[in-house]
Amino acid sequence: MDKQTQRIVPDPIKAGLASGWRVTDASTLTDKLALDADVAIIGTGAGGGVTAEILALAGLRVLLIEEGPLKSSSDFKMREAQAYPALYQESAARKTRDKAINILQGRSVGGSTTVNWTSSFRTPRTTLAYWQQHYGLKELDADAMAPWFTMMEQRLNIGVWLTPPNENNDLLRRGAAKLGIPAAAILRNVKGCWNLGYCGMGCPTNAKQSMLVTTIPSALSHGAQLLTRARADRFTFKGDQAESLQCLAMDASGLATTGQTITVRAKHFVVAGGAINSPALLMRSKAPDPHNLLGKRTFLHPTVVSSGVFDQKVEGYAGAPQTIYSDHFLETQAIDGPIGYKLEAPPLHPLLFSSTMNGFGAQHAAMMREFPHAHALLALLRDGFHDQSQGGTVQLRDDGYPVLDYPLTDFIWDGARRALLSMAEIQFAAGAKRVYPVHEMAEGYGSWPAARAAIEALPYKPLLTRVVSAHVMGGCAMSDDEKLGVVSSTGRYHGLRNVSVHDGSLFPTSIGANPQLSIYGLTARLASGLSTSLTGKPAPSLSGSAATA
Repeated sequence: MDKQTQRIVPDPIKAGLASGWRVTDASTLTDKLALDADVAIIGTGAGGGVTAEILALAGLRVLLIEEGPLKSSSDFKMREAQAYPALYQESAARKTRDKAINILQGRSVGGSTTVNWTSSFRTPRTTLAYWQQHYGLKELDADAMAPWFTMMEQRLNIGVWLTPPNENNDLLRRGAAKLGIPAAAILRNVKGCWNLGYCGMGCPTNAKQSMLVTTIPSALSHGAQLLTRARADRFTFKGDQAESLQCLAMDASGLATTGQTITVRAKHFVVAGGAINSPALLMRSKAPDPHNLLGKRTFLHPTVVSSGVFDQKVEGYAGAPQTIYSDHFLETQAIDGPIGYKLEAPPLHPLLFSSTMNGFGAQHAAMMREFPHAHALLALLRDGFHDQSQGGTVQLRDDGYPVLDYPLTDFIWDGARRALLSMAEIQFAAGAKRVYPVHEMAEGYGSWPAARAAIEALPYKPLLTRVVSAHVMGGCAMSDDEKLGVVSSTGRYHGLRNVSVHDGSLFPTSIGANPQLSIYGLTARLASGLSTSLTGKPAPSLSGSAATA
């Protein structure tokens, strides 16, 4: 984006700071700091952002705590080399313990909502029904959740995006149509989108209705306080209450602590750091866990990738990144049967594409020369609904930093093989001249019969089959039965009177869809209940003009 364009895009963060928002960058601290609040919220992503606005509008003194920096549209240059270190956990290179799965998670104000691809799906009815049956979440059916989804869809401008899909997405639509596979448009949380295609690097035009430009500015304008570059280290408990939270100041790079500490005292604490960091914080703090559930059943939607090369230019980096999907391989598969998968078309940018594709040397260079003609499909495997799909376990390293141990079972590999077959067939139906299953032993195949035979014969093992994920769920499972979950259906942590969890770690299984709207809707419900319990008054709605900062 050129300097002239930057000048005509207002920056709401700069404007808010100039108006007097209370924001403290912990990297600048030269001494200890003590802060007090009615409610302290750890994390500023989908769960933390929604919770902050609701509680601030209710008149409560809210403190938001974020490990990453406060960045805004003025900082978003659409360059991977800048965006990944600044905006992602571990510079977009977070991995499972065995390095077999690469995990993309946000780490800046707004969390993953600042860098996601805007895909918005309500929690599938089948998922909610499964939770009712197996986790006793009787009140979380589709009808009960509908008003909360509607509220957040209105608040975040989630709806049909009428601009035609880019070629990368339209190839999924065309290929699926030729095979009789239904596909549809994805709802997006955007307003005035410029159709640039660089959503994963932060929106430079503030079109993406992330927490960064919606709920957090609203909360700050209504008196909330924000602490950035502060890592929530551990709680101090007294009886059945969290007495305080100890935070460590991070340096400007976000790579190391500075030695300064921040002590936070609050009447209530909301943990919303995401489904690796939230369980880890509670584990470091030795929170009550009598049934050894904390950090268990953490899910990823393990995702496999298929690339195709077409005669025409695809230019998957240009245009809205993810606008077409197919649930055919979910809807035709019993939720508790062999693992099903959702198909989507991701954006293609050189760094992420080159580091994901297999091969090296001349072979890899030749593939990258065809980058403008490359197409990609993702298959998101719906984990957590079968005895052979128990997800992973959050563990703590010796230094207290979390790592996810996620076994890839034969059950998952069977889904990966079927997904690679489905994606290759769709790509050939769309006119691909070659298809590259992203597997270390795969080649480029020039026909569907050749690709089918090769994919069937490939060995499916960790580090051979490339697996990625941008969706992390579970680890603080929700259930009113303390033997099944560590958090109740109200979001309250079992055994702690003043601690709640409001993020994707609540989910007892994966969602089976991109989770941001599921988190928005569920945490709006939980935060509204918390607001009422703390103030004795009805919670504010976010769908009206009162939500506007």
